[in-house]
Amino acid sequence: MKRISALMILMVVPLMALLGCGKKESPAPQAAGSGSAPAAEPKAGGELNLFAWSEYVPQEVLDGFTKETGIKVNYETYASNEEMMSKLLAGSTRYDLIQPSEYAVEALIRQNKLQPLDHARLPNLKNIAPAFRGLAHDPELKYTVPWMGTTVGIVVNTEKVKEPVKGFKDVFQPKYKGRIVALNDARENVAWVMVTMGIDSNQVTPENLAKIKPTLAEWIKLVKVFDSDSPKTALLNGDVDIGIVWSGEAALLYQENKDKFKFILPAEGTHKAIDSLAVPDNAQNKIGAEMFMNYILRPEVSKIISDKFPYTNPNTEARKLLTPEQLANPASYPPLAGMETFHDIGKVAADVDKLVTDLKAQ
Repeated sequence: MKRISALMILMVVPLMALLGCGKKESPAPQAAGSGSAPAAEPKAGGELNLFAWSEYVPQEVLDGFTKETGIKVNYETYASNEEMMSKLLAGSTRYDLIQPSEYAVEALIRQNKLQPLDHARLPNLKNIAPAFRGLAHDPELKYTVPWMGTTVGIVVNTEKVKEPVKGFKDVFQPKYKGRIVALNDARENVAWVMVTMGIDSNQVTPENLAKIKPTLAEWIKLVKVFDSDSPKTALLNGDVDIGIVWSGEAALLYQENKDKFKFILPAEGTHKAIDSLAVPDNAQNKIGAEMFMNYILRPEVSKIISDKFPYTNPNTEARKLLTPEQLANPASYPPLAGMETFHDIGKVAADVDKLVTDLKAQ
């Protein structure tokens, strides 16, 4: 047997040489910096899965991005940060880009659920105003790109409500029962009662929730519609006369009829919110996500967002393209300076959701 094996080897070796095998195979790639060609730049995937707030991303922006890049954008919506995080953390669907508010960003960073951004792919980040930098949730914009700023305020139909309304306590009165639309957001609902009672809206503890529960229960009974997607609709249709809504929704009402719809910052105090774009840790198209981020930071594209959804635009160059009327809208550009943002409250968030859900069910 050994002689047969040796004979086979003598026959195979010359054959391998003829086929270019053995020592004549291609040399190994040279190490970086040795004069070899640089590695090819990674390419974006053909689709981008965007999970964002409803009524917040203009279709024109999505279409423009697809036309320019060939990347199809699948846009799925949510109505609260809690809904977004619950679905994201469940992991049943992979998203390439999400749109969390600042306290949700804090929570996701803490859980290592966001990917750091490559600023080399985001040259238009220079357009972000100083007021939207250095914030506690992401001071170096390492993980996020600001989308829009907002706050929560009161809108009154002055044709129906003649009494002065200055704050939350003025809204939640028995005489307005069935005439109120409010955001369908448990964290917001709880915060309104807390600030009215002189409690910092970030001091969400079981003890403080117990304190506000009786008042919150009474307030919830007065609300006709809970709507975070489009609270302006009930006001426009005349179904309600007072609303506690996102400032961008209030701005649209002001544009519709500034004499009829009045925007009021609650006297008890309110907070600002910064909604941003971020890339989840399991995103499959990070490059496409960063391309989209850089795209929406172009002044002319960012202006389209303001035209459609007039929140507070963080893009200084885009603001230069807005009309004086847009910049003068009191709901689009309220005095956000000095307002606090919500912070991540950890496991107590589940208590907030349960409290509000249980009270609504009564």
